[in-house]
Amino acid sequence: MATIDLDLTRTGQVMQLIRDRIERRLLTPGARLPSVRAMAESTGFSKSTVVEAYDRLAADGAIRARPGSGFYVAAPLSPLSLDRIGTPGEREVDPLWMLRQSLNDRPEALRPGCGWLPDSWLAGAPIRKAMRAVARSDADGPLTRYASPLGAPPLRALLARRLEEQGVAAAPDQIVLTDSSTQALDLVSRFLLEPGDAVLVDDPCYFNFLALLRAHQAKVVGIRMTPGGPDMAAFAAALVEHRPRFYLTNSAIHNPTGATLSAATAHRLLKLADAHDLVIVEDDIFADFEHVPAPRLAAFDGLDRVIRIGSFSKSITAAIRCGHIAARPDWIEALADLRIATSMSGNPLSAEILHAVLTDGGYRRHIEGVRARLARARARTMARLRDVGIEPWIEPAAGLFIWGRLPAGIDATALARTALAEDIVLAPGNVFSPSGTWGDYCRFNVVMSDDDRVSAFLAKACG
Repeated sequence: MATIDLDLTRTGQVMQLIRDRIERRLLTPGARLPSVRAMAESTGFSKSTVVEAYDRLAADGAIRARPGSGFYVAAPLSPLSLDRIGTPGEREVDPLWMLRQSLNDRPEALRPGCGWLPDSWLAGAPIRKAMRAVARSDADGPLTRYASPLGAPPLRALLARRLEEQGVAAAPDQIVLTDSSTQALDLVSRFLLEPGDAVLVDDPCYFNFLALLRAHQAKVVGIRMTPGGPDMAAFAAALVEHRPRFYLTNSAIHNPTGATLSAATAHRLLKLADAHDLVIVEDDIFADFEHVPAPRLAAFDGLDRVIRIGSFSKSITAAIRCGHIAARPDWIEALADLRIATSMSGNPLSAEILHAVLTDGGYRRHIEGVRARLARARARTMARLRDVGIEPWIEPAAGLFIWGRLPAGIDATALARTALAEDIVLAPGNVFSPSGTWGDYCRFNVVMSDDDRVSAFLAKACG
């Protein structure tokens, strides 16, 4: 619900409430407003106050009356502002604000809440070698031309082989390249969603899922996460109540909790999805950090109703923007058309460089070294967190993140605000939560948190 300015008259408060709903796309042009009686009952104001507010809004041209029918939104929509969609809150728990802080260009800032590896951990040497090889190539195509509709065939063939290693059967023509996993999810959302459609997400989930779904004006429904996957009783109930268009998840290394989907939960999810005609979108961006491949919904399902998206921005570099979508053949053509309509072409140069990195033996050795370093960093960071009274929700088997519960009485949003004053960017639990129920948790990047300065701040703040 919007925050109402109590200094306004009662009529003004009703008008503000309606205008706010219009600005946030909860009421769109042509939508019928609640009846005078219903508005009076829901707000606690008198019917005469609501009538006056509706009359004044009609006089302003924001709504119009239809005799015998009611009041309808008439004003054209103002430009979309993502921070006006959803429940207003403090900036520290707004996904877009969180991303802006994590991406700031202050080199001195500490970022224990960010979602990527330090530059020194990424594949710098393989990337430079690949760039030299592409520059020396006799084929000028990647340097000069548009990409084909699905993207570079050599990289799609390589991705198909990598998916097969995870148990996911996908031919190269079932893969379309994108600029990133974020663009992949945007295209899938354009393909599947109409404004107001429900989407199930884990609670907690990656906070940019929430921001992107805002942009598509979806109704986001959070399902409580457990160490083995979503709470299945809540999931089943949500399918009946909300009739969602799709379910969005990380099933291998879950962001932010580090949990791994169990095989039993995966089978139950797919049975429910089949019974309720539910599409599942599986984001697999952290696959290269696994020691042993976890169960994949796309593998169990055979890409029938599961769409798999991913990229290499976490494991290779964020500077080479190249993601992908793997889906059933009859959906790929439509997704490729959306790709062309929204950005014309992929980046063949990025695809060529990425292919060269992935086919070089140095990358496999590099990523094996990263996994080992991450395991050591996880152990050290868990010890550091426990020393200051922060208890990990689980001990993740792989990946970047620890989902930590703060000592009793400490609010994650307040802690993030205090940290920012000292140029430390934390990731408070509520920014990941559609329901706002993880306010005593933070996500900690095991590499960025393995720092004496971060430990000193947490010891002082949590002591």
